[in-house]
Amino acid sequence: MITVLRPDPPRNEEGRAAITDTTFDELLPRITAKALRGDPVDRDELLEVLASSDDDLLDLIAAAGRVRRKFFGRRVKLNYLVNMKSGMCPEDCCYCSQRRGSTADILKYSWIDADEAARHAQCAIEAGAKRVCLVAAGRGPGDRDIERIAESVAAIKDCAPAVEVCVCLGLLKHGQGDRLREAGADAYNHNLNTSADNFAQICSTHTFDDRTATVAAAKTAGLSPCSGIIVGIGESNEDIVDVALALRELQPDSVPVNFLIPFQGTPLGGLWELTPRRCLRVLAMFRFAFPDVEVRIAGGREIHLRSLQPLALHLANSIFLGDYLTSQGQPGQDDRAMIADAGFVIEGLDQPTLPVDRHDLVITRHRGAGTTTSANT
Repeated sequence: MITVLRPDPPRNEEGRAAITDTTFDELLPRITAKALRGDPVDRDELLEVLASSDDDLLDLIAAAGRVRRKFFGRRVKLNYLVNMKSGMCPEDCCYCSQRRGSTADILKYSWIDADEAARHAQCAIEAGAKRVCLVAAGRGPGDRDIERIAESVAAIKDCAPAVEVCVCLGLLKHGQGDRLREAGADAYNHNLNTSADNFAQICSTHTFDDRTATVAAAKTAGLSPCSGIIVGIGESNEDIVDVALALRELQPDSVPVNFLIPFQGTPLGGLWELTPRRCLRVLAMFRFAFPDVEVRIAGGREIHLRSLQPLALHLANSIFLGDYLTSQGQPGQDDRAMIADAGFVIEGLDQPTLPVDRHDLVITRHRGAGTTTSANT
C-alpha cells in the first residue's frame, strides 16, 4: 500500500489553519464584487478575510485596493491630533495611558488655551492636514469643557475656515452635540474599540451601549460621526468582525483603525500580539466592510505595520499626521514622502473625502401605501 503524503493546509501567523487556496480564490472575487457595488459583505466572509493565509496576503491587498481606488482614487487624507489636556482620566480603560491608575511616563497637563490649540492646528494645516481633532480624555464634558472647546474651534476656523474640526470628549450628555455643532465643530469621534461581548474585559466604568449612544447622539446633532476600533487588545477575529458590524449599523462617515500601543504602566502594557501582516488583514477587512467610508490608519501604525506601512495606503484612505495623544509618531516629512513614494497624493482642503455617489442609495418611496402603484413585494 502506498501512502500519499499531503501538505499541511496553509496557516496564518496565529498558527490556525487558514481556508484553502481554492476556497479563498473563490471568495476574494465574490466579496470584491460586492464591495465595488457597495453591497454589504457578510459576517462569515469578513471572518474568512481575517483567517486568510500569508500566502494570500498580496492578493488580498490587491483586491481591497481596487475597492479603495474606486471610491477614493489615490487620495490620502491627513488628520492631526491636538491633545487638549493629558492624563488624569477617571475612566479605567485597560489600553489607555491616561487611565485611572496608569503609571505610564506620559505628559500630564490641564487644558491648553484656544491660542495654543490654534497654533498647533495651523502648523498641521500648513503641512497638509485636512482635519484637526481636538481630544480631551475623560468620562464626558462638563459645560465649561464645551465652552473651552468652542473657543478653540472658533480660533481654528478663524485661521482656516475650510479645515474640518473633529471633537472627542467622551460620553455626550443631552444637548451637548448641538452646542458643539453650533460652535462650528464638523465631526465627533467616539470609538467603540471592541465588541459588545469583549467590552467588559477592557473597561468597567462605562459600557458598550454608552459608547453607541454617544455616536448616535452626535449623528442626531448633525455632527459627522467618527467611530472605530482598537486592535491587539486580546480580541478574537469574531470580536473584530462584530465591532465592524456594530459600526456599520451606526453608519459612521469615518472609521479609525487603531493598533494597541502597549504602554508600560497600563494593564495591557505587556501585550504584543500584532504583526504587520495581521494589521494589513484587519485593514483589508475594514475596507471590504466599509467600501465607501473613510477608513483611517490611526494610533500604533508605526510600531506594528513598520516597514509595511506603504502597503496599508492601498487599503486605507486616511492617516494621522505626526504625533498621537501621548505617544510620538514618525516625522511628518516621512509620512509625506511615504505617500508620494507609494504613488498617492495628499487630499486637499477643497476636495470631498467621501464619494459623491454614496448618498444615491437614499431613494424616496413612490409606490405601495398611499399610492396607486403596486408595492415592492
